[in-house]
Amino acid sequence: MSAADTDDRDEAPGTPRRLVRSDRLHSYGRRRGRKLRPGQSALLETALGAFEIDAPLDLAAAFGSPPARLWLEIGFGGGEHLAHQAAANPDVAIIGAEPFVNGVVSAVRHLRDRALANVRLYQGDARDLFAGIGDGGLEKIFVLHPDPWPKARHHKRRLIQKPFLDDAARMLRPGGELRLATDDPDYLMWMLQRVLVHPAFEWTANTADDWRLIPADAIETRYGVKSRREGRPATFLRLRRRAA
Repeated sequence: MSAADTDDRDEAPGTPRRLVRSDRLHSYGRRRGRKLRPGQSALLETALGAFEIDAPLDLAAAFGSPPARLWLEIGFGGGEHLAHQAAANPDVAIIGAEPFVNGVVSAVRHLRDRALANVRLYQGDARDLFAGIGDGGLEKIFVLHPDPWPKARHHKRRLIQKPFLDDAARMLRPGGELRLATDDPDYLMWMLQRVLVHPAFEWTANTADDWRLIPADAIETRYGVKSRREGRPATFLRLRRRAA
C-alpha cells in the first residue's frame, strides 16, 4: 500500500479504511477512491485480463513458462515506475501488486498503451503471492513510498517489519536488491532501524547522493513528484541481499 494511494484518492474526509486480509499478515487501506469513470471501467473489463494474476501464484501459468529473471513491485501506485522498468528491461518478468483499484486502472493503461507484455498485475496484498515465489526467485523488490501510518497506534500496520524482511531475504537471490523509498522522516528512521540490523541485507550507499538522488535506472512516481514539490524530498535505500 503506497502513500501515493492514500494521498491521491480524493476521497471525502472520514472515509473508512477496509482491512485487506491475507492468510498470515494484514495490510490496511482503502480499496477504491473516486468512482471509476465509464472509460476506466471499460478498460478494466477489456484490458485487465491480459495482465491479471491471482493468488496462489503460479509463475509458469502467469508468464507461459517459469521466468529466468523476476522482479516484484509492491504498491505500484499509478504504475508509472512499473511501466518504466518493464520497458527498460524487456527480458525481465515483473509482477506488480496493488490493492487500490484506481491505481490498477492507471497501470493497465500504461501497459496497454506501451504494449508491455512482460508485466503481470495482482490486485491485492503482495504477501498473498510470496508462497508462489521460490527461494532466491527474485532479482529485485521495489517498495516505493509505502504508507507511513504516522500515528503510533498504527505503526504495526507498516509494511517494513522483520517478518516482511525475512520474506524478502528468502525470495531474493544473493546479490539481489531490495529498494525502498520514503519521504517521511519518521518512517525512514523506522526502516533504517530494521534493515541495518537484519543479517541478510547490507546497505550499498557510499555517499550522501546514493540516498538523496533517485537511482539512475528509475523514474519518480507521481507521489514522489508531489512530495518533492511540497518540500518533502524522498530518501532511497538500496539494500543488497548478502550471500548465504
